[in-house]
Amino acid sequence: MKKILIFLILVFGLISNVNAEIKRIISGNENAKITIIAYESLTCSHCANFHKDVYPQLKTEYLDTGLAKIEFRHFPLDYAALQAAKLSQCQSDNSLNILKALYSNQKKWAKGSTKEEVNENLRNFFVSEGINIDFKKCINDKKVEDFVINSRINGAKDYEINATPTMIINGKKFEKALNFKNIKNYLEKMI
Repeated sequence: MKKILIFLILVFGLISNVNAEIKRIISGNENAKITIIAYESLTCSHCANFHKDVYPQLKTEYLDTGLAKIEFRHFPLDYAALQAAKLSQCQSDNSLNILKALYSNQKKWAKGSTKEEVNENLRNFFVSEGINIDFKKCINDKKVEDFVINSRINGAKDYEINATPTMIINGKKFEKALNFKNIKNYLEKMI
């Protein structure tokens, strides 16, 4: 009986740790036939344009219909993008909303010539947007920071990512201009 109890405690502990892992930010059907991986930097204006001009149509036609999913992966190009990425990953239940807010309002927070200024601009932005987050905890979370940095390292290693945004669709780098028409033509061939 004692051995069974110890076994259950160990198994429960392992399951708890798995659930505590940092989750990627995903939109769409987890089991979709088409997987889009979007490598982005939160200070990249082209990435913000993708979220404003392309993502809503992609969401309506492919993500909400279950045909595809998109997985957002961080590829920070500067310190502000790194800090913003850490904040977006800190609360997995609100990550998509935080990404949207950050991309929609880059000019409000993506500035500062020192670490202190960058962090203060981000903190003020989160307060002004009413985003409830433990700012200090998220900024100082080493696990989240490693997750973000490893995302960039793995993107460069696995897919030779060197610019943002870069899309990987079912394992292949999408080489055309990132507009909805080009992506739609590509996706339609996969359905």
